[in-house]
Amino acid sequence: MLRDTPICDFGWQAPDFKLKDPNGVSFEMREHLGDKGLLIAFICNHCPYVKTIATRFAKDTQALQEDGINVLSLMSNDYRDYAADSPENMTRFARAHGFAFPYLVDEDQSVGKAYGAVCTPDFFGFNSEGALQYRGRLDDVRMGHSEDGRTRELVNAMRMIANTGKGPREQTPSMGCSIKWR
Repeated sequence: MLRDTPICDFGWQAPDFKLKDPNGVSFEMREHLGDKGLLIAFICNHCPYVKTIATRFAKDTQALQEDGINVLSLMSNDYRDYAADSPENMTRFARAHGFAFPYLVDEDQSVGKAYGAVCTPDFFGFNSEGALQYRGRLDDVRMGHSEDGRTRELVNAMRMIANTGKGPREQTPSMGCSIKWR
């Protein structure tokens, strides 16, 4: 089912979490907050929206990481009912698209629920204090154009957050497939 995310709740405090990647390595959100903020992306392997943006997302997040902005991605779908989203397939998907950031399993879906994640992809941009400053799309063709006809809405927002601690007041809600809850 196609879903849009709610508008950004500026200042909402990110709940801390500790999740593992498919190899069993633990990552704690607070340890990745960083001086320039943190992008948390709820994605999955089987969603056509995520498949469409995956390689571009990997390139954009690499640029953000070079700017000192940290990135974590989470898979909150019930992978027992959606085998394409299994941890083994997460590893394959990440490798195929060149992910240079942790791709974590939200096994019990508690983090997705705590964050109010709605769809894949669903992007949350936090400042260094863990306050939400962005909840929107990777890019938007309506707001101007880059070399490929799209703005770098997410990249621009995260760079703004890194430099000022505040996100843009106008944001385009993310759109994608609903999270597959148990």
